[in-house]
Amino acid sequence: MREENAFAINGFIGVLLIVLFAGAAVYFVSIENIFLVILFAFIAAILFTGITIVQPNQGKVITFFGKYMGTIRNSGLFLTVPLTLRKTVSLRVRNFNSKKLKVNDVEGNPIEIAAVVVFRVVDTAKAVFEVDYYEEFVEIQSETAIRHVAGKYPYDTFADEEVTLRGNSDIVSEELARNIQERLAVSGVEVIEARLTHLAYSTEIASAMLQRQQAGAILSARQKIVEGAVSMAQMAVEQLEANGVLDLDEERKVHMVNNIMVAIISDRGTQPVINVGSLY
Repeated sequence: MREENAFAINGFIGVLLIVLFAGAAVYFVSIENIFLVILFAFIAAILFTGITIVQPNQGKVITFFGKYMGTIRNSGLFLTVPLTLRKTVSLRVRNFNSKKLKVNDVEGNPIEIAAVVVFRVVDTAKAVFEVDYYEEFVEIQSETAIRHVAGKYPYDTFADEEVTLRGNSDIVSEELARNIQERLAVSGVEVIEARLTHLAYSTEIASAMLQRQQAGAILSARQKIVEGAVSMAQMAVEQLEANGVLDLDEERKVHMVNNIMVAIISDRGTQPVINVGSLY
């Protein structure tokens, strides 16, 4: 089922035709020609059933005794096929705000997630005939896509190369929009944008996950500090030996490296001890 253009002419021409046939019927009443009165009155009544008004950014889906005759997309007054049913379909851009869904991320952590989906109807025939109620279809399929995408990524991680729901919202939103579009293609709906509006750990584990995040952040920071301290200690020893300032044996190198590591890694500021020699 694909959208087609329905037969339609300017509605004012149709109104003029109706007036002419109705006037002819009145004229034949005056000369008492019953047959022509009935004929012209019947034609005027039939034409009147074909008059329809289309508002801006709306479409009229025309069906004639169960057969799809096409869609009128232009706004205005039109005369279309008489004795037809006309269903109005909005072509405007609309928003759908999903409710907060409780799902598990890829690591099995329960999270709360919600999104807004911006969409519009691009094929009125599919929207009307391929699904029962396309608005409800959009809601259900959007929530299904949100659950699917949320289950592919972790909520958060300290690995820079890994995609997360919290840290890579643009990537997640693009995949969410693509996933929803694939699901809604059968309904003639185009997804313009999909964005996450709510993302949080579920209340029952929020406190525990906060502690886990803090521990992970501390561990990651300590790792960076240790890497930097080792590099600085190595550079200090190499520069001292290269410049000939000190000639250190292995024991003194170990002692110097130990002092540098303690000074850098310690949470508290180090207090230098100055050796001024003996006073006596």
